[in-house]
Parts: sequence; C-alpha cells; structure tokens
Amino acid sequence: MKREVSPFVVSPVYAEFVEASNHETATQSESKYMRETVDFLLRDWLKIESLTSRPRFADHSHETFSAVLDTAETIANEKYAPFNRTVDVDEPHTETNADGTLRVILPRATHEAWRAYAESGMLAAAQDYELGGMQLPYVVEAAANMFFSRASISISWALLTTGNANAIMAHGTRAQKDVFAKNEFAGRWAGTMCLSEPQAGSSLSDVATRAVLDDESDPLGPRYRLFGNKMWISGGEHDVTENIVHLVLAKIPDTDGKLVPGTRGISLVIVPKVLVDERGALVERNDVVLAGLNHKLGWRGTPNTLLNFGEGKFKPLGKAGAVGYLVGKPGDGLRCMFHMMNEARIGIGLAAAMLGMAGYEASLQYAKDRKQGRPITGAGKDASKPPVALIEHADIKRMLLAQKSYCEGATALLLYCAKLVDETHTGEAATAADAKLLLEVLTPIAKSWPSENCLEANSLAIQIHGGYGYTRDFPVEQYWRDNRLNMIHEGTHGIQAMDLLGRKVVMEGGKGLTLLATTINETIQRAFHVPELATHAQSLARALQHVGAATKSAWSTGNPNEALANAVPYMQAFGHMVMAWVWLDVALCFARDPHRHPSPRLEGEGAFREGKRAACNYFFAYEVPKIEAWLAVVRSRDMTCANVSADAL
Repeated sequence: MKREVSPFVVSPVYAEFVEASNHETATQSESKYMRETVDFLLRDWLKIESLTSRPRFADHSHETFSAVLDTAETIANEKYAPFNRTVDVDEPHTETNADGTLRVILPRATHEAWRAYAESGMLAAAQDYELGGMQLPYVVEAAANMFFSRASISISWALLTTGNANAIMAHGTRAQKDVFAKNEFAGRWAGTMCLSEPQAGSSLSDVATRAVLDDESDPLGPRYRLFGNKMWISGGEHDVTENIVHLVLAKIPDTDGKLVPGTRGISLVIVPKVLVDERGALVERNDVVLAGLNHKLGWRGTPNTLLNFGEGKFKPLGKAGAVGYLVGKPGDGLRCMFHMMNEARIGIGLAAAMLGMAGYEASLQYAKDRKQGRPITGAGKDASKPPVALIEHADIKRMLLAQKSYCEGATALLLYCAKLVDETHTGEAATAADAKLLLEVLTPIAKSWPSENCLEANSLAIQIHGGYGYTRDFPVEQYWRDNRLNMIHEGTHGIQAMDLLGRKVVMEGGKGLTLLATTINETIQRAFHVPELATHAQSLARALQHVGAATKSAWSTGNPNEALANAVPYMQAFGHMVMAWVWLDVALCFARDPHRHPSPRLEGEGAFREGKRAACNYFFAYEVPKIEAWLAVVRSRDMTCANVSADAL
C-alpha cells in the first residue's frame, strides 16, 4: 500500500523555523551562492573557455556553457528540489504483477524529473552530435549534474544511465551501441551496473554468476545465458522507463564447466529487462526478476534492488536462463566495467560534495536567522542585552568555515578531475598522457575525500541547528543520511585506500606520484612570490615532503601487509595534501601575484573573495597540521591494527 506523506506537526515555539526549513528544502537550489562558486571555478580557475579552441568543442562558447548550467539549474529547482523530502518519505514499494513477479512503484515526481532530464538532452550531453548529443566538455556536463545531485540525490540516480551507455560506447559492438546506448541516451531506457553479489560483497573474485554461451552469431553480439544473483543494484527495477539495460559481471565457465577462480574469468554482459530485436523493438520479457528491495538509511527515493538472473520465471527465446550479450572479449569484464566505475567514482565525489554543500547552505541560513546567546566582551556576558544571531559566535563560524572549506574544496578538486577527463580525450598526445596518469592517482581521492569530509560537513550542519537539526523538521538530517552511503558504494573507503597506496602511487615506478608532486610544486613556487600566501606555500611544501617520505617508508620492506596496514590514514593525509594544493591554487586567483594578474571580474567582489580566502586560511590553520599525525603510523609501519587477534576484539 502506498504511504502518504504526513504533514509535519510542530510546536508554535519553533514553527517559524520549520516553515523556513521547508521553504529552503523547496528552493535550496535557487541560492546564488553555489552558482557563483561554480562559475568562478570553471571560468576563472579552470579557464574552461580554452577548450573551445579544440575541434570537438569549437561550436561552444562561454554563452553556451552558461546556457547549459542555466537549464540544469532550472530543472533541478523545479523538478527535483521541491520533492526531495517527498521521495525520502514515500519510498519505492512493490506491487505484484499478474504473473506473480514484483514491480517497483515510484512517486510521480520521480517520473516527471526523469522526463525533464531526458528531454533536456543531459543524458547525452557529452556525446557526438550524431548520437543526439551536444559534444559538451565532460567538465561542463559534470558541473551541470551537480545541480541535480544537490537538489535531490535520491531522484538523480538516473545519472547511472549515462555511465552505463558510455561503457557500451567504449567497448560494445556497433549493434550494441545503436540499440542499447542510443536508447539510453534518448531516455527511452535506463541503465544499471550489476557487480556485487550477496555472498561476495566487494570481493569481485568471488563472483559466482555464470554466463553460458548460447549463440555466437546473434546480431546483438555473442549471446549467453546467465544464472545468478546480484545485490545493491540502484535502479534495478522501476516503472519509469519501458526497459532497463543491466551491465552484469559474470564468469564464463572453462571447457570443464568450472568457473575460473579470481577475477581473470570475469566478463561483462548486457542483460536487458525486456529482450529487443536489432532495431530496438521490444520483443519479450527476459528472465531478470526482482527478488526484493533494500531499505536504506538514506537515498530512500532510489530503488535499490536484489535481482535474480535465470531463476526460471521466464524462458526467453524458449530456453532457461537470462539472455545477455557479451561486451568486449571473454574475461575482459573488469577492464570494461571500470571504464564506467571511474566515471562513477567522480560522480560519487560530486554527490558527496553537493550534499555537503546543501547542508552548509541550510546551516548558514539557520545561523543567520536563529537568535541565541550573547557575545563575550571584556566584562563577560551581559544578560540584559538582546540575544544575537548564532553566526556571531566564534565556534559557529568555525563550523561554517570547516564546511565551506570541505565542500568548496571538494567541488574544485572534482571539477579539476573532470577537466582531466577532457584532456585525456582531446588534448595533445603528451598532455593527454599526463592527464590520464594524473587522473589515475587522483581518482581514489576524488571519491573518498569528499565522501568522508563532506559527511563531516553534514554532521556540523546538524550541530549548528542543535536539537532541531536532529529532527526531521529540518533538512540537514536527511543530507547526513544520504551522504553516509558515499563512503561505501562504488568501492568502499578501505578499498580506495588500498588502491591508492597499493597501486596508484607505485605504478610505473611512482611516475604518477612524481607527476602530481611536480604539479603541486608549480603551485607552491607561484605562491612563494605572493606574501600573503607564502606561509601556506611553506606548509604545503612540508606536507608534500612528509607524504613522499611516508610512501617510501611504507614500502621500504617490500611487504604489502606492512605497507597497507595503515592505508586509510595514508589516504587521509594524502587527500588533505591534495586539498591544500587545490585551495592554494584557487587562492592564487585572488592574490596580488606580480607574475599572474587576477581576473578583472573578481576585483571588488569583497565578500565572495573574503569567503574563499577565509576558507583557504581555515584549511591551512586547522586541517593541514593533521597530515603529519596521520602519517606517523604509516612511516613506522605500525601493526597494531593488523596484528590484534579476532578474540581480543
């Protein structure tokens, strides 16, 4: 039975605050603050207009980029933000079909948001004109999608479809691109990725879903029959589109009928919910069946599913097993899937940053409106004086500056990574190679750092609201719940840390780490010439040295168990170093650098400029000193955690 959204019942004492909160929930995306920040980062810091000199983007200009952002912001304001609380309360629910299978029902608001997003062309924004795309730079597409994530992360799960279609475009056959990817880009079909299994979780080596060859000559690619179960599938079943295209990791048995152990035998298979012909016409139901819904702490508006493949509910094309079409070569599944995963990890970082940003703006407004307490003067507090706004208290400013430094810094890093994607695809050969290597090193940070620190920003937003923040009458508790997932999915925090220290910083003899260090040093050298930033430059230089030394110490014995025992503290320190670099580089846009003049547009923007400078100063004063402490256990290869027995815990 569909649950109705009950109106809030509040006491008269704080009814006015709840009214303000509800208004903010509906209009959160209308704030000028985020748009001004995004415009500044794109235009003045990243200088993305320079991309229009490249043939692929030659039709674009500052005006077309702005128009795309305007459209995204408008749709987010009208179709997403007003329903963020609605989809949180009116969660997806199931109903039974006539054949006994389950279907998922979503609120009408989700349907309308999907339709508006698809009709805007955003699903294919970065694709070729021939595909109905706009040939936008990926960095512009990413910036536009930020507005949707911030307005309602629960509704913006549809963004997975773009990543799914991109993976097919990169590795699929011509027929697979024409039939599956094109229909996804058009919004006719949605897409998912199916990696995890109930018994395996993040351990892809233990994937047990089988793909058995059925017909090698099918027009849509080598046809297989799949048997297995997948879990944690966002958008795995719903009634928003007429078809759902699942990208499934499965193992093809060897000649003896056995599954190859480890990840070597994993392949990638397209498994549509409804079978189609080579023209994309719907044919018959595939044997992909909903087993149930996961009921989550946050992202409650996103249908998160358990799916059974080939359980026997249907016999597509007259035989048992779910029908699927091989993408790429047998055993090449992880390489193909990780094309999608890297995009997904940037997307998760952006989602985390935007949820943090939403909480920051809500708590900032609350701190300005709420009167409580009196300032401390030389004579102490004067109880006869009227209370002041929360924002007048130093500790409230501390919490606001922390949020601002985390969320704006994360946004800057992620847009920088998005521009690196453009560099890898459209830059000169040497530039593209460097961009690809730099992106490899930064991707674990782009996913993990915002997921951890922007979650902390949401916690601080609740703290600023006090007891009210812990109630559902204000939006900040939902932002925290929604953000808590981001440290888990698309590669958990610990997995990202092991990827960073175990692979990324040591690959190619440390070439990627050396390139990052060179890039950071370029910023340090420029900042040394700016008196107001010279101290920050020195702090960053020390942090860079500490990270380099800790990396060598961690691997000095060549023992992976010792090196990776403290991978998470290493990643925390590494991420803070990267964020300090980002903030220092951003601050140079405002600085009176004799070697680099700031944009005339930024002259005179006092509050905007002061806010960015204050956030930068906060990060160097309060956050950068944490780096050395984190690295202490890395340098010493401390085995406290690794060696403690299970019984002792």
